[in-house]
Amino acid sequence: MTSMAFIDLLRHGDTGHGGRFCGSTDHALTEAGWQQMWMRVEQTPRHWKHIITSPLKRCAHFAQALSERYAIPLTQDARLQEIHFGEWEGRTAAELMQIDAEALVRFWQNPLDNPPPQAEHLLDFKARVLTAWHDIHTRFANQNILLITHSGVMRILLCHLRQQSLQQLLNFDVPYAAMRTVETEWHENSYRLTLKSDKPE
Repeated sequence: MTSMAFIDLLRHGDTGHGGRFCGSTDHALTEAGWQQMWMRVEQTPRHWKHIITSPLKRCAHFAQALSERYAIPLTQDARLQEIHFGEWEGRTAAELMQIDAEALVRFWQNPLDNPPPQAEHLLDFKARVLTAWHDIHTRFANQNILLITHSGVMRILLCHLRQQSLQQLLNFDVPYAAMRTVETEWHENSYRLTLKSDKPE
């Protein structure tokens, strides 16, 4: 017997620090960021059985509010945090161009082989995100899930689902409050994942 479920991936909204490398830095949402996220979920008429969120404020605060409003169970998962940018945390691209333009350009061209100094390596980041992803399928089999996370996490999952190299990671456009939907088709103990067409921004 075949059944269908959906996992919706939602990036957090505006934090007022756009353009900065804010991976592990724990910024909260701006008022505009809250509005972006409420607008996005209200455009998605899906009955979620569970919400899973990064513990960082820009994801977790909205996840908590959404959970309370609609009485949806909520789980925090630290493996869904954004990548740590090391010495680049909190800096803008313009600032880094003044400090080490070549390093920044190399990162943009190939983030896999040119990570920021003291940053979490992209392979380690991929490993923790995909471990969480597979655990979610096991724990919440055949349920509609909302996963609230970060652009880097979503890019890892998009690369994985589209079977593309991590070197293509930065080619994906994931703006604030972007949502992507993954269809999960279950058949007995196996499943097939399909990335649905991107929703209009």
